[in-house]
Amino acid sequence: MTVELKEFLDEKAALYEHPKFIETDPIQIPHLFTQKQDIEISGFLTATISWGNRKSILNNAHKLMNLLGNSPYDFVMNHTKEDLESLEGFVHRTFNSKDLAYFISSLRQLYSKYGDMEEFYKQFQSESNLQNAIHHFKKEFFHLPHQIRTEKHISDPHKNSAAKRINMFLRWMVRDAKAGVDLGIWRSLSPAQLSCPLDVHSGNVARKLGLLKRKQNDGKALAELDSKLRKLDPKDPVKYDYALFGLGVFEKF
Repeated sequence: MTVELKEFLDEKAALYEHPKFIETDPIQIPHLFTQKQDIEISGFLTATISWGNRKSILNNAHKLMNLLGNSPYDFVMNHTKEDLESLEGFVHRTFNSKDLAYFISSLRQLYSKYGDMEEFYKQFQSESNLQNAIHHFKKEFFHLPHQIRTEKHISDPHKNSAAKRINMFLRWMVRDAKAGVDLGIWRSLSPAQLSCPLDVHSGNVARKLGLLKRKQNDGKALAELDSKLRKLDPKDPVKYDYALFGLGVFEKF
């Protein structure tokens, strides 16, 4: 990999990792909150519905926060059966109110057991990346009785998924907040462990730049891209998500 490519990507990453990025991005939702658990829950639910049209993601994420009384942690911990019924009618693409009701119930179990979500992921702090942690998180999350269809809303890296949405959520929680975009509230994990939220845009740009050969955006492609980005910056490989995404979405590179 050339020095020129690194310089180019460093420049683009710095350009796009800017507070104005928040205006059009789902990360604006966890930015509405200050309490750790509110940031985690709003971020996790928003990341879960972050696929498809960006405008519709933002509209539905704001709608979802309103349904939770703009106090997601309080709603999760203190909801009644009637409260879950009040979510009836919420839908984002294939994520519907039944899925949402399960997510709320499972989050209550998770927070009762661990106190916050970081505490769960902390068990994996010695690993070089968090793909195994995501696999175990999914197992833990679907511990209660549920409809099998709801499982598709959390991807499993052990099944060769690039797990774009949950890798994005982890980026929000772990990467340093100093640039004003990511929230950096999880100090026990390192940005060096993060993986790029690989999607159509970042995948296409990565291929054009020679960072990725594999054609599908799957778990194997993610491992390939990760190894290249870690060479560019071993301490903070996922800062390049801003470069790849910005080049794809804003510059139609």
